[in-house]
Amino acid sequence: MRTQLLLLLWVALCLHGDAVAFFFGRTAGGALAGSTGQGGGDGAALRRSKRGWMWNHFFLLEEYTGTDYQYVGKLHSDQDRGDGSVKYVLNGDGAGTLFLIDENSGDIHATKRLDREEKAYYTLRAQAVNKFTNHPLEPESEFIIKIHDINDNEPKFSKEVYTASVPEMVEVGTNVAQVTATDADDPTYGNSARLVYSILQGQPYFSVEPDTGVIRTALPNMNRENREHFQVVIQAKDMAGQMGGLSGTTTVNITLSDVNDNPPRFPQSVYQFSVLESAGTGSPVGRIKATDADIGVNAEMDYNVIGGDGLDAFDIVTDRATQEGVLTVKKPLNFERKSAYVLKVQVENTRPDPRFSAAGPFRDTATLKVTVEDVDEPPVFERDGYVMEVKEDADAGTTVGSVSASDPDTSRSLIRYSIDRRTDMDRLFNIHPGNGTIFTLRPLDREETAWHNISVTATEFSNPRQLSRVRVFIRVLDVNDNAPTFATVYETFVCENAKPAQRIQTVSATDADEPKGGHRFFFSLAPEAAVKANFTVKDNRDNTAGILTRRSGFSRAQKSVYLVPVVISDGEFPMQSSTSTLTVRVCSCDRHGNMKACSAEAYALSAGLSTGALVAILLCVIILLMIVVLFAALRRQKKKEPLIISKEDVRDNVVSYNDEGGGEEDTQAFDIGTLRNPEATEDGKQRRDIIPETLYPPAAARRPPAGPSRDNADVRDFIAGRLQENDADPTAPPYDSLATYAYEGAGSVAHSLSSLESAVADGDQDYNYLSDWGPRFKKLADMYGGEDSDRDS
Repeated sequence: MRTQLLLLLWVALCLHGDAVAFFFGRTAGGALAGSTGQGGGDGAALRRSKRGWMWNHFFLLEEYTGTDYQYVGKLHSDQDRGDGSVKYVLNGDGAGTLFLIDENSGDIHATKRLDREEKAYYTLRAQAVNKFTNHPLEPESEFIIKIHDINDNEPKFSKEVYTASVPEMVEVGTNVAQVTATDADDPTYGNSARLVYSILQGQPYFSVEPDTGVIRTALPNMNRENREHFQVVIQAKDMAGQMGGLSGTTTVNITLSDVNDNPPRFPQSVYQFSVLESAGTGSPVGRIKATDADIGVNAEMDYNVIGGDGLDAFDIVTDRATQEGVLTVKKPLNFERKSAYVLKVQVENTRPDPRFSAAGPFRDTATLKVTVEDVDEPPVFERDGYVMEVKEDADAGTTVGSVSASDPDTSRSLIRYSIDRRTDMDRLFNIHPGNGTIFTLRPLDREETAWHNISVTATEFSNPRQLSRVRVFIRVLDVNDNAPTFATVYETFVCENAKPAQRIQTVSATDADEPKGGHRFFFSLAPEAAVKANFTVKDNRDNTAGILTRRSGFSRAQKSVYLVPVVISDGEFPMQSSTSTLTVRVCSCDRHGNMKACSAEAYALSAGLSTGALVAILLCVIILLMIVVLFAALRRQKKKEPLIISKEDVRDNVVSYNDEGGGEEDTQAFDIGTLRNPEATEDGKQRRDIIPETLYPPAAARRPPAGPSRDNADVRDFIAGRLQENDADPTAPPYDSLATYAYEGAGSVAHSLSSLESAVADGDQDYNYLSDWGPRFKKLADMYGGEDSDRDS
């Protein structure tokens, strides 16, 4: 009976939704208390095996908002007789913290609000033990506390902002994008997680499928050129979209991508341009631009000239950076010939879309009117260059040719011609300034210059800054004004035993002229040499001639050299001729004609050396000898001791310019070595400006006693004293310096030494004593002492 009551209580609790209680019981002998069984057919009593724990789930709502602990359920054991000896123990997830149990009554409470989205269920273990002995009365059993969901989470989209694009002009229902939202509530319990999508902003252009969140186009022919960007707001609501449900929103930015659905169009049908006639090929004239509502590659255009009278004069190209048509000059323009052009230009897309071809051609045309403006142009020559001819024997003032230039402008200014003298430095030509006639200033020589290249300038009288130039090539024509000569200097030999008609040499000729038909030379022996000629000339008729002997036997002793004059003439008009001489030397030869002995020139000739070569060799030998002699002289000069050896020795730097000694020939005046190294001076060495008495005895000993002369003892004593003072003075100047020995005073027995005031004749004077005064007085002694000897003789 008790078991039935407990079962009814559990059902009531389940229906109430608050908690589920676990009951467990034990009867004596293992039977459930209050349970009895009837005997079977054999009268035996029925027994039911003991069920210690009867378990089920406890259910607890999340987000409890009450102030007290939330009741979960109750545990009870059959062993609990209410005497307070049973204690209930709880273990597992959250036991003691989230969940508390009354150990006496077995009631379980939750201590705080729980969130199913954090943890959906908790697994715990319960056991009844004896409070006094702490022995378990029942085995430990496990049960679950499951958290019931409530709608406490709103839907959330995977992105806050979506970006999508769709081509313009697409059909209705074209898929644009898909949005997705999620709900953290339990999808298996009620409608808390059942979502429904709806569009809050973006109608009527777009729609969204409620179940999938797929966004589709809702209007046909959406044009990007009208509107390009759309902002669509999508909502996701739970509880199947019913009132009271939670919702979330997201934004979808949708862009219409461009398609080539618009043709290019010119803003105007006629364009006006102007260009100078001096504009070069490729010069830009102007720009035109067609408009296209499309963008990117769909707006790329090509421009072409398809008609008009300027097809050959102008061209148009596309500037890819700006999609403009650039009109350019195709060939040089001339205002005087054509001053205006009309062109028809077409523009078209480079990538047309065939889906929109039914809307019409994706091209457009416009008319371009181009005006050519006149500019002051320089004169124009009739030709790009001129070639003229003149004979080299033409007199000064001969007309060579003429050039012609004109003013291309409508003003038709007069032209003045001149020659650029930088191209005619020798002033061989001149030009008439009015009519452009070129003439020579002096005769020309083709052999000197065969072609002349001059520059002629044409300038306008009204505007001298406008000028142009042209090249004139003048060819000097050849005339027969040069006589032919030997091609080289010929020298040969003839054997003494030569036979008649023996060829000794072949000669050829050359001519500075260049006849049109080529050279034709004629050779012959000079008339003055034809009488008793020893040699003959045979014309080979191939511009060469052979020199042949005319007799046999030649004697080198009689004549060793023969000069053979050969007359050479050309075949042109007027005929030119000259006489060239062949030198033939007589040599002794063997029987085979090989030379054995000859003059020195002949030997050189046989060895391949000409007279010029011998002269060159001789000059080289002379130059070498001169170099050897010069080198020897330089080496001899180097052996002389230089005046200044060291720049540091200041004593060598004293140069005296008042030397009145023996002059340039007096090289024995003093020893420079004494100045360089005074300590090395030898005591017994004689002065270089004093004649040693050992080698040269005094003149008194060498000469016979002179005749009676005046007594000049006072002068001699005076000079001797001064000499002694200078010789003994260590600070005296060098021996070759000027020393003044002046003696003046009244009553001097020497009187004047001048011969002009001498009372006696020169012949009465005795100057032999001057020879005793040293080399410095030697010339004076020779001049005066020698006269006596000359006079005596």
